[in-house]
Amino acid sequence: MIRRIRNLDFLLLGALAVLALFSLLSLASSGMDFFWRQLLWYVFGFGLIIFGSIFDWRWIGTQIWFRGALYWGSTFLVFISNFLSGTVRGTKGWISIAGFQFEPAELVKLSLILVLSSYFARKHIHAWQARTLFISFVFMLIPTVPILLHPDFGSAAMVMAIWFGFIMLSGVHIKRFLFGVCCFIVAFVMMWAFALKPYQKDRITGFFTPNKDPLGVNYNVIQSKIAIGSGGILGKGFGMGTQVQFKFLPEAQTDFIFAAIVEEWGLVGGLAVVLAFFSVVYRVIMIGLRAKDNYFRFICLGSGVYFLAHFTVNVGSAMGLLPVAGITFPFVSYGGSNLLTSSVLLSIIQHIKLESSA
Repeated sequence: MIRRIRNLDFLLLGALAVLALFSLLSLASSGMDFFWRQLLWYVFGFGLIIFGSIFDWRWIGTQIWFRGALYWGSTFLVFISNFLSGTVRGTKGWISIAGFQFEPAELVKLSLILVLSSYFARKHIHAWQARTLFISFVFMLIPTVPILLHPDFGSAAMVMAIWFGFIMLSGVHIKRFLFGVCCFIVAFVMMWAFALKPYQKDRITGFFTPNKDPLGVNYNVIQSKIAIGSGGILGKGFGMGTQVQFKFLPEAQTDFIFAAIVEEWGLVGGLAVVLAFFSVVYRVIMIGLRAKDNYFRFICLGSGVYFLAHFTVNVGSAMGLLPVAGITFPFVSYGGSNLLTSSVLLSIIQHIKLESSA
């Protein structure tokens, strides 16, 4: 056991520690209640990554029943959360367990990565065929529909991004790419017509008219830009960020935590967070490329897509480059659902690394 722990990817763990440090500093600046809760999640998450990697995850590649149970179970939880949960940040996609709120859409993302990894590992040489693409699309569509009923446009977009990433990972092909783009366009039109609430449509239209309604739909993004711009090179210092301390910046612990970090720690802090995050993604990709079989390779690369999609939307919306979608910054934003899902994936990935180096 000690030998296996010594063979863990400590560069990846070190980068995660940097992300956790900046997250906890930002949360402590906002309020110690956030700090202590997130600290508990980090302790649990890091423990899962380190000690969970010792568990032999190879069996999930052969146990269809487990992947099926996780996929259908998470889809069912997403569906019933429409009726069991109250509204949190405009959506109903939450389930309370022992005082903690869990977002089952995160479990859907985990299950979809495992299901699509197995599917494309088996169908890899036939990935260009229309039947293969259509079946993978159905795998994505089934849980996406109840997610949209919440309505949770951000999580639905992330699920679609994971699927699109997989069809690209299976081999870049112009027909495959156009198929994915067409699916995104059709899905967006359908969501706009039947699923999105007025405030969600306003976020999207507000992105194209950034100077419109500065005290309404564009308020969050404007305050985020102010926070980022006022941070300068070295930032204002711990607890000195006016946008955060005076509550001008909404959701400073989740959607706009990157802006909160940059305001207090400046460009240097922001670059440190981005560098640490891309170090995690780099190690995940390298472990995947060195994996001994296609299934584990797809899990690693699919996880990389998952992390990058969340990062792109979270940081992009904080900087006003993308519409606000309520997506967390992996390993940085406050909350346990995304951190737990990410920790499970890294636990599997660390095990893949151990197996590859054995």
